[in-house]
This record gives sequence, structure tokens and C-alpha cells, in this order.
Amino acid sequence: MKDMSSWNEGDWIAAIAALTLFAFLAFGGLISARKSEEVLGHPRGLFVLYYAEMWERFSYYGMRALLILYLTKFWLYTDGKANLIYGAYTALVYITPVLGGYFADRWLGQRKAVVFGGLVLALGHGMMAIEGMQGATDPAVKQADPVINVFWLALALIIVGTGFLKANISVIVGQLYKMTDVRRDAAYTIFYMGVNTGAALGTILVGYLGETIGWSWGFGLAGIGMLAGLVIFTIGRPALLGKGEPPAPLTRQREYSLYAIGLSATAVIWWLIQYQDVMQGLLLVSGIAMLGYTLYQALKLPKEPRERLFAVLFLIALNPLFWGLFEQAGGSLSLYTDKFVDRSGVPTSLFQSINPIYIVLLAPIFAVLWQWLGKRGLEPSAPAKFGLALAQVGLGFLAFVWGTRAFGLEQATPVFLVFLIYFLHTTAELCLSPVGLSAMTRLAPLHLASFIMGAWFYMTAVGNFIAGMIGEATGGESGAMSKELTLSIYSEIGWIALAMAVVVLLLSPMVKRWMHLDTLEDRQP
Repeated sequence: MKDMSSWNEGDWIAAIAALTLFAFLAFGGLISARKSEEVLGHPRGLFVLYYAEMWERFSYYGMRALLILYLTKFWLYTDGKANLIYGAYTALVYITPVLGGYFADRWLGQRKAVVFGGLVLALGHGMMAIEGMQGATDPAVKQADPVINVFWLALALIIVGTGFLKANISVIVGQLYKMTDVRRDAAYTIFYMGVNTGAALGTILVGYLGETIGWSWGFGLAGIGMLAGLVIFTIGRPALLGKGEPPAPLTRQREYSLYAIGLSATAVIWWLIQYQDVMQGLLLVSGIAMLGYTLYQALKLPKEPRERLFAVLFLIALNPLFWGLFEQAGGSLSLYTDKFVDRSGVPTSLFQSINPIYIVLLAPIFAVLWQWLGKRGLEPSAPAKFGLALAQVGLGFLAFVWGTRAFGLEQATPVFLVFLIYFLHTTAELCLSPVGLSAMTRLAPLHLASFIMGAWFYMTAVGNFIAGMIGEATGGESGAMSKELTLSIYSEIGWIALAMAVVVLLLSPMVKRWMHLDTLEDRQP
């Protein structure tokens, strides 16, 4: 063990994160076991879901912080190929909630889906801890190592497990509140703080162990975190007040058959994650099918709920653009940070904790801001917030490029520019992601709640795959040429985001009218 006098910045950050982690574990257990109905003016169930999702995100984002580095430094994939694999993986993570959401809506209920997904996730994270031989540049040699197939299977299990857990735990949050409850957006922002608390701690601890001690140590810790989330969710079941249960009595045979279908889906995912060229066609066909199904459902509804679904489709359609740009964080931006930023010895993966730390700090401010503006009739509409989000993500890329070029391409990029781009992207995320989650549960017909949430994550999947394709383009050169190429691409996508922001802001009044917020009180929770 290192002597404390020789610790560097990364060692101290990891130690503080570990202490914080244990404090959250203890507090989460206390909240789950508590008997009172409300905590800080919100249902206690919100905080049970907060801590359960916090640990799931601890696992997911901790592993994600290592993935691009693991692909390039252990399996020795090129930057471009590693970005494409990363993009395919993160895309599939957001596609499978469609399946998990559909199963929950029709048969399982959200609570059982969350438990099943958590168990599959824990298994997948555990398998990530199995290491093979050091990678080789020859693809045939990689495939000859049997552990590469364990690696693909681990990714497949994590993808399927996330599909059953992620959309459904978000739906339960919405079920705790009436449709007209002014606390809904604030509740989702608080919930989003849990997501990012876990993401920050996971990125720091899992990333630190993986980069400094060994890959299997980091991935193993991610699996332990998922099990902790399951324990909190199970203990806190009474706080959910019966929400998320099956919509009709469920026989044991049907329940187990649904689990079997979920597990069998890992075989399909195992194949897809290895053949990324198939993903583009899959996303196109599935997207058209989902759009057709949603429009078919909309046309069967009366005018106001039909137009609400049109508003949902408008918001969902913006997801690919936003996340395609935002998700450079775990791919091309992480590799850029590894190669071209003056890190002063801090492990690369720890920089991915900047975004979730910002969210934990800024989310309460945004929650209070939305409530304060809402009480005065000044709160921007959901589509207007989406336009503001696109503007900020574009400015983040442009500020990063302008700052880097101002200091000179021959110099290492100053670390404050990394903090700046993450800051602007974080404020953008807070204008879009929790607001979008709230809008999906508020505007979707009750019988399509989990499906619409799954569609939201599906279009996030499209964005993640686009992010991988953008990342692949930045990996086409080496050395100084790679730096210039990345900055040129960042400049181009920054301007595209700003132009789209103007369009969305101009259309936002029309989309707001489609939402028919003044008649939502007629709906029952």
C-alpha cells in the first residue's frame, strides 16, 4: 500500500470518493428502512429509487469510464474501432429498454422488471472482471482468445439488464406523483442527482482501480455496486406504496417464461455487439417500426392526447442530435484527454467524473429555479428547454476548440478547458434529460407509459451510435494530425448544434400548445 506522503491527486480523489461511497450506502439503507411517508417534502419512495438508481449508475458509469481505455490499451483496438464498439455498446444499452418497458407494461410490472434487470446486470459486471491475454492488433488473434467471448457476453448481459431496469425505475418515479403535481420536475431532477452521484463515485473508484491496480479490480467493484443497489431496492419496497406491480395477476409460468426470453436476448446482443456494421440498419428499421406504432396508437386517440403524442415525438426526435454530441465524453473526448491534455498524473478515467459532479452540484439549483419560475408563470416550456440544451452543447464544443487553438496546437490543452466543456454540457443536460423524463411520463397515455419511456431511451441509443460514428471519424489520424482533426470535427458539430437550437426555439410555442398542459388535471395517476 502506498505511503500517504507519496499520494498524488488521483489517490486523494479516490480516497475521498470511497469515504463518500460508504456514507451514501449507510444513508441509503436508513432511508429504505425508515417508516415515515415523506422525506424533504417528497414521498419516501423517491429516495429509495434515488439510492437504487445511484448504485446502478455507479456500476454502469464506472465500467463505461474504463471501457474505451480497456479497448485501446488492453485489447489494442485502434481509436476509430474502439469508438465504434463503444458507440454500438452504448446504443444497445438504450435500445433494450423498449423490450423491458413493453414486458413491464403488459405483464411483469415495473418492480419485477427492475429486480430481474439488476440481477442480470450484476452477473454481467462480474463477468467483466475476467481478464484474458493481453490484446493483439490482429483481429484473428483477438478472437482466438476465448476470454474475448466472455467479454462480449458480459457486455450483452449488461445491455439486457439495463433494458429491464433503466426505463422502468424511471416510470415508478412518475407513478409516485399525480400528473398535475408541481413537484414532478423537481422530483425527476432529484432523481437525476442520484443518477449522477452514482456516476461520479463509480467513475472515480472503478476508474481508479482499473487504471492503477488492474482492470478486473475496477470491473469487479462495479458488480458489487449493482448488488448494493438491489439490496436497497428490496428493503425499500414498502415505500413504493404498491406502485410498479403487474397490471394483472401473473402466473409463475408466464413470469419465468418472460425472464427466459430476456436472457435469450443476450445471444442476439452478443452477436450484434461484435458486428457494428449491422447496427445502422437495425437502428433504421427499428426506428421506423417504432414511429409507425406510435403514430398508429396516436391516431386512435382523441384530439388532445393525440397531440400530446405528437409533442412526445418532437421531443424524442431531438434525442439523437443531442446525445450524439454529448456522448463524445466517454469516447473521443476521453481519448483526447488521455493524449493531449495536461493531466498532471491524474488517471484519464477520473475526468469523466466532472460531468456527474457538476450535476450533483447544479441539479438542486435547477430544481429550485424551475419551481421558482413555474410559480410565476415564467418557466420555459419543455421544447424551449430542449432548444437551450442544444445551444449550450454547441457552445461547449466551440469554446473548447477556440481555447485550444488560442493556446496553440503544439501545446498541451489546458485542463481548465476540459472543465469548461463539461460545465456547458452539464447545464445543457440539465435542460434536457430530467425534463425529458418528466415530459414522457406526463404526456404519454397511461397504457403506453413504459413503451414511451423505452422510445425515449431508444432515440438516446441512436444518438449514442451516432456518437460512435463521430468518434470513429476523429480516430482517422495519429499524433498532431489527430488533434487537429478532432478539433475540426468538434467545431463543425458545435455550429450544427447552434443552428438546430434556433430552429427548436422557434418551433417551441407550437409544440407547447400540443402538450395541452391546461387539461392535464383530467388525467388520473
